[in-house]
Amino acid sequence: MIKSAEEIEVIKHGARIGDLGGEAIRNAVREGISEYEVALIGTEAMVHEIARTFPDREVRDTWVWFQSGINTDGAHNWATTRKLQQGDILSLNCFPMTSGYYTALERTLFLGQPDERSLELWNINVEVHRRGLELIKPGAVCKDIAAELNEIYISHGLLANRTFGYGHSFGVLSHYYGREAGLELREDIDTVLEPGMVVSMEPMITVADGQPGAGGYREHDILVIGEDNTVENITKFPFGPEKNIIEA
Repeated sequence: MIKSAEEIEVIKHGARIGDLGGEAIRNAVREGISEYEVALIGTEAMVHEIARTFPDREVRDTWVWFQSGINTDGAHNWATTRKLQQGDILSLNCFPMTSGYYTALERTLFLGQPDERSLELWNINVEVHRRGLELIKPGAVCKDIAAELNEIYISHGLLANRTFGYGHSFGVLSHYYGREAGLELREDIDTVLEPGMVVSMEPMITVADGQPGAGGYREHDILVIGEDNTVENITKFPFGPEKNIIEA
């Protein structure tokens, strides 16, 4: 669960490359383009940057999950042939793999102005995300972070809409192994955050099809726990309605 300085350097490059993939996706979004076409554009941008940054390494397994409308109900749904429509909620999920280390960028966007309930739900999830970023620091306990963030959802009557834990570790990933179970931001994990740990903050709520604001709302940043009580957020792609409403 504790990463070396060299590992953290690779992970920082991964976060930067994820941001580049996000920018490529945001620039590609338009009415009528299909989910899979957007995903390919984001993947290609990241793979080219990985090859440029790490010219003597394997280039493997980088991918994008991009969903629109009700397909956003799960952040990790595969892209489909569905074409984007005005008013769609969008879910951007970039996963660059750098030298076997995976990172992630995940964001909620809208194509055009969201309706009133959608905007309300988005802002609530952003509220949870901002508070989660504040809670990640040396000495914090994983389960305590989850418990406090649960209270925000409870205050809005949305705890039942939460889909999974609030974050996890980063490191080497393959099809057979990956994250450390002891460094999940869940109610049953009592690990204390220490310098050298790298964790995400990634709240998500899902509203069922047919209900006002239907879809999935999700944000995701990566934080490095440093020495001397420092925390560095290595995700730079902006989040929230102020930045991620894409006008046609």
